[in-house]
Amino acid sequence: MKQDCVLRLRDAGISLEDANALRRISMTLQRWHEAACGNSNDYASWAIVRGRKEAGEFIHDDDGRPFEERHIHRGNGRAIYTAVPDRERGAKARLAAIMTRYSEFAAYVQTDPRGCALWIVPRAAVPAGEEMMCHYTKGIAVHK
Repeated sequence: MKQDCVLRLRDAGISLEDANALRRISMTLQRWHEAACGNSNDYASWAIVRGRKEAGEFIHDDDGRPFEERHIHRGNGRAIYTAVPDRERGAKARLAAIMTRYSEFAAYVQTDPRGCALWIVPRAAVPAGEEMMCHYTKGIAVHK
């Protein structure tokens, strides 16, 4: 239920405006992670990858710009790369700006598209010296 995570965030001390923004960020990241995993049909397969074009060739680079990499099943075997808007970096920048207002919380982005993309975790829930990835489910799942 849409209102469930927004109300839980509000009850935890996050403003209603920021809770709604976090929900939108989570949905953007969810779609991005799904696209990064790829999809296909009878004609082609595609996924979002990061990189750059140099001298007509595509160079994969995790810090590069996002491109849709498309493979035509009955084509010449070469992938087609088309630049796409970087919605991931925009969402993460908005997330970082919001989180500066809530020092008692940390955001965890879960990139597996089968689960919730964003968790807001009380810093107190993560034992000292341990990693967030082991404790993020103690937080609030931000979902549709």
